[in-house]
This record gives sequence, structure tokens and C-alpha cells, in this order.
Amino acid sequence: MTDRPEQDYDPGDVAVIGMSLRAPGARTKEQFWDNLVHGRESISFLAKDDIHVDETLIHSPFYVRACGVLDTYDKFDPSVFGISDRMAAAMTPENRLFLESAWESLEDGGYDPDRLDAEIGMYGANNPQTAALYSSPPDRVSVGPEAIEASLAWSPDTMTSNALYYMGLTGEAVTVAAVCAGFHYSVHLACQSLLLGQTDLAIAGGAMVRLPHPRGHLWEENRILSRDGHCRPFDANGTGTALSSGVVTVLLKPLGHAVADRDHIYAVVKGSAVNNNGVSAMAYGLAQPERLSACIASAMEVGGVSPDTVGMYEANGLGLPMTDELEVHAASMAFGKQTATTSIGGVKGNVGHGGVVSGGFGAIKAALSLYHKQLPATINLTEVNPDLDFPGTPFVPQLEGADWEPESGIRRAGITSIGGGGYNAHLLLEEAPAPARREPEEAGRPRLATLSALDDEALARQRARLREWLAADPGLRLDDVCYSLNLGRKVLPRRWAAVVRSREELIAALAEEAAGGAATSTAATSTATAAASDPDAFARTDDGIVPAGRDARALAELAAAWVGGRQADFAALHRGEASHRVPLPTYPFQPRRFWRTDW
Repeated sequence: MTDRPEQDYDPGDVAVIGMSLRAPGARTKEQFWDNLVHGRESISFLAKDDIHVDETLIHSPFYVRACGVLDTYDKFDPSVFGISDRMAAAMTPENRLFLESAWESLEDGGYDPDRLDAEIGMYGANNPQTAALYSSPPDRVSVGPEAIEASLAWSPDTMTSNALYYMGLTGEAVTVAAVCAGFHYSVHLACQSLLLGQTDLAIAGGAMVRLPHPRGHLWEENRILSRDGHCRPFDANGTGTALSSGVVTVLLKPLGHAVADRDHIYAVVKGSAVNNNGVSAMAYGLAQPERLSACIASAMEVGGVSPDTVGMYEANGLGLPMTDELEVHAASMAFGKQTATTSIGGVKGNVGHGGVVSGGFGAIKAALSLYHKQLPATINLTEVNPDLDFPGTPFVPQLEGADWEPESGIRRAGITSIGGGGYNAHLLLEEAPAPARREPEEAGRPRLATLSALDDEALARQRARLREWLAADPGLRLDDVCYSLNLGRKVLPRRWAAVVRSREELIAALAEEAAGGAATSTAATSTATAAASDPDAFARTDDGIVPAGRDARALAELAAAWVGGRQADFAALHRGEASHRVPLPTYPFQPRRFWRTDW
């Protein structure tokens, strides 16, 4: 972490430097973006045998057998976190998903929890009902001392503190209860803590698993759930949305610090705002236009942003004409009259309504739209509702995917999330600042790349995923890749290392079936054994051994010793370099099914 952040950036700006997502139809943010770009709907239409609810409910003429299925809702890899199988089964699915997602966000940002000397804030929203449906609260009288352990796994309140504990971090832990606006509230609180200097990094997000899972819903006239299972934002024939599950987390840091630390930046949080309707003229739980408008306007005011520079508005977009009209009216009041046009879209058409994580789906869509400079189409929108009067508003429905060419010269996106009970929330994101110019990478210089995992199978999967990632992105610099791998991953027992001079050499080394050539693995060679056993072969610091030089031979000796079990000071290896952290594949969790069979 830097002690001298650059001062050329707005002190209120917060960078998004890591992201993790699991959604219906997508186990990663990359799959999620591919689904959005190609207009895929990820709602599943279920057979009766797939639904675990009362038979009389299934046969109701108003029962809709549709939902956004999360295929990993009941799976978890406890070994990475040192969690016993007994505890893994006691943990609620949301506790488990949030923990893995928080790990992925930290790795995506290029940070190893064991090498972080910082206060890490952890903020997350979940659904308290999930815990009640998954198991009964522990009976402290009859269970005795074990109840404390079980209650920590079971309780919705401890989701964020569990994540800090099992990742080996310290900092604030706040579990948020703000119903469907939970993700936005978590990010809002995280940004406040970062800007007050109470935390150095923050992970914010939400997790939602609807139980029983999977299941459909009952349709009722003028309620938010869809008659046919499809969500049609802004469509004249919309009847609501389907229910879904998922998890989203983001890694946040003040922008000036992120730039100085050479972090990868997906987007910038320019402003955030939350409020509640309180006593409302509208029905309880519906958006009150004046209060929602004030929330949206407040986020723009906090960020010092003019509405005519906001080129994308990601709506709450339930796909019910009444609620869509209320939201468009509120957003129009906040934006006011302007000459610029703002794209309006709704991700619920793709993935349904994810409850506390629904705002996270919209935020990741917006962040990736800024990152890729593209505007995905809003699907299931075939007949725009004329009552929305879009020609009289600043908004234009995004009917087709398009490159994002900003009229104002900068890309900005607003994301609204509305929760039952009168919760309103709005995030304002901006594209990342242009990276500083760098000298071209020094060609032919030997570099050390490292990977580690709990076992050989996971290590092989890591190698395969990294090889595919490098082949798909020829723009990645070798120095950035090695820097991110060496300093941004937790060191685990089974290890692999290679000394290479180019991306092509690294790709080839990753493909090798056995140790040899440029690479060495945990099956230690004689060189590794000798280097690991000779305490005088290397200089060392408090953080481990350091190489005698940076030539190929010195790096090979370091690689062999590290693979053989020695602790290496990789920070010393990269000292003086201008390498940047870049996103790379995160740990290949090997999830197993954990579900309570007895209570």
C-alpha cells in the first residue's frame, strides 16, 4: 500500500480494482458479460420434478415454473479456507458463496491476503430468510459449547466477519440489511469508510440464495412477479420479473491510492447515495418518485457530475409497467431537461430479480460496459411502453448492442436499486482514467512466473486456465503477468514455477505435461532439493529468500528453492519495476456439495 497517493484525482473518487460474480448462466464475470453482449436470457423454465415445493402449489394455474438458477448454490470448497466439512455443512449457502466471492475479488485485484498489511473493510448484504429456511437457529441450551460455532456459521449477521476471519484479514465487518437495495448500501458504506480513512481496502457486495432452490413463483395481478416467467423491462406487455439467486463482490480503494499502487481499475465510483421513502403517498414498498429522484440527484451532486454527462442509466427495471413508469418519472426529474441522450437498460431481462444482489448485477453490467466501451441491448424489449413517454425524457431504450461513443467526451453510468420497505439507492460510475504511458516491455529479459494450489489437480487446472487466458489476450505484458502472479496470490503447498523470456514461452511452459525445460513443479528436481536444503545459498529478508541476481540462472535457482518449499521475498524481486497488477484467472475452487441432512 502506498504512503504517497497521487494528488491529481478527485479525493472523493473510489476505484473498483477487483470484481467477482456468479449469476444464473454465468460462473464468472467474463461469462456474464458474454451473455449480456449476445443477448442471452438466463432464466430457467423448470420441469415439475425439478421443483421442491408442495404439490398443490405446483398444480396451481397461477404457478410459474421459472427462476434464475444458480448451479453452485449448494457447493463449496472448504479446504482452501481451512474449514472442516462439518462446519461447511452448517454454514448457510450465502455465507459460503460470499466467502469464495470475496476471495476471488481480492485475487482479481492482485492481492494476497497473507501479504496485506492493511485494514480491510468487509461489507455485504444477504437474505435473513435463507438462514431460517436452511436450518433452525442453534439451540444453545441443548447443544452446549458447540452452539457458538454453529451459530457463527448459521447467522446472517456474521457473513462478513466470517469472510474476514477465514481469509486471515482484519478490519471492519458490516452485514447490511436493506432488502433488495442491499448491494448498493454495502458499496455506499464501504466508500464512506475508505474516504474517511478508516479502511485501506474494502470488499463490498451481496449474496442471495432463494430456498427451496430451484423453485418458481405464484403470479398475482399487478404484483412484481411475471405471468410467463420472462422479465420485459420498459415493455408494454411486461408483467413483472422472475426470481433469481447470485453473488457479487467488488474490491474498492481510493482512486489516488489505486493509481499510485499501479492497480488495475475497471471503473470509478464517482458518487453514491441512499435514502428511504418513509411515509409515502404511494403504497408501502413502491418507489416514491420524489424520494427516488432526490437519491439519484444526490449521487450526482456528491460526484460533482452534470446529468448530461451520464450516458448510461441502468434501471431497477422490474418489467412491470406501473413500477417502470414510477422509476422513469423519478429519473427524469433527477436528470432534468437536457440535450444529451442517455441509454436506459435493465439487466433483469437477462437474469431476473436477484433480491439483495440485484443491484450488483446492474453494477457489474455498468462497470463492464465502461471497461469495454460497449452498451449491451436490453433483451425482451419488443414493444416500448408508450406510457413511459421516452421522447419526453432524457432516456433512449437500448434496443440493440452498440459501441459506446460518449456525447460529453467521458463515459459515466448511473445504477439504481430499489428495495421493498422504501429503500432507494443509486451508484454513479465513471470510466477508469487513462493509464500513464509506459516504456515498452524489455524484450528477452528473463522473468519468473509462479503458481500454487492445494493439490496437483487444482494446480493443473490453474495452468490450463492461465494458458487459455494468455492466449485470448495478446495485449498482456509478461512483466505485468509475472508481477501479478508472484505478489497477488496466496502461496499454497503444491507449486509450479517457470523462468521465461516471452509470453509465448510462458504459454508453452504452462502446456508442458511434466517438469522440465523452462518450468519446475512440486516434484522437486535435484537443483530444487539442493537449493532448498542449503540455508546459505541465498540472501534473505524477513519475508524470505531473495535471488543472487535477475539473470536466468539466478531466477531458476530461486524458482527451484521456492518450489521445494522455501519462502521467497517476491516484493524484493520486483522492487524498482513499474509493473502493474492485471486481472488473471482466480483460484480454481473444487466445490463439493454441502447440505444439511439432519438438524
